[in-house]
Parts: sequence; structure tokens; C-alpha cells
Amino acid sequence: MEIILKNIDETRAWAGEFAKTLHAPCVVALHGDLGMGKSEIARAIIQTLCGADTVVPSPTFTLVQTYEGKWQMANGKCISHFDLYRITDVSELEEIGLSHAIANDITLIEWPEIATNFLPANTIHIFITEFEGGRKLRVALASLAE
Repeated sequence: MEIILKNIDETRAWAGEFAKTLHAPCVVALHGDLGMGKSEIARAIIQTLCGADTVVPSPTFTLVQTYEGKWQMANGKCISHFDLYRITDVSELEEIGLSHAIANDITLIEWPEIATNFLPANTIHIFITEFEGGRKLRVALASLAE
């Protein structure tokens, strides 16, 4: 599926609607160059599920941020937002709790390329590219190996 988004408001609106389809455990891998909107999509998903007033900093330096969703607190589930940009060795993925999150949470992963072998086959991949007039999202439900 391809989606054309002309501005940040359209991006946030799409991500908010997309968020309503997610149920833990699931993995959303966000692919795209710097500045393509990966963090904005993650922020909109988190704020839709946890409340519009939820503060969502980029996990660039912390590597992971977790959020308890009002929608699933009874099940003890949460949202885990990973930014793997600074990860240089796959052994670090276990240290930051990626496997646990994948097995239990709604897991949002920016820069997922280093984690390819960790991602389940049913990972939702969102590829973001820029074109004149906006951004194009290609949403795929498949493993990167395919």
C-alpha cells in the first residue's frame, strides 16, 4: 500500500488512524533518511494511544522510551519506542530490551536495519521517501528478507 502525505498534519492524522489498528504484541519498523518523519509518525502513534498530552521525546540518546497505554494497562502492555541509529553491534539489542519488547509490546523501531534478524515475519514496515510535493509512505507487512 502506498500513501501520499503532503504535510506534517496529514502525516500525523494518518499515523493517528494507523495507531488505532495496532494491538500488542506487534512491531512497526520505520525506514527512511534523516528528517523524513519517522519520529513524527512514532509520536502521533504514541499520543493517539496514550493521550494527546503525552510528552514524546526522541529516543536518539536514550535508545528506548516506554509508555503505558491507557488502552491496555489492564494487560500490562506498553509501547516501546526504539531508535537504533547509534547501535553499532547487534549484541546491544538484547541489552536495551528489544527482544522483550517485540514479544510483549507495541514496538516502534526507527532505523531498524541493524535489527533485521530480530524482527518477526509479521513486522509492519513503513518506508518513507520524499518527492516533490510531499512524502510517500509504502506500508508493507513482510519480512525484509522477502
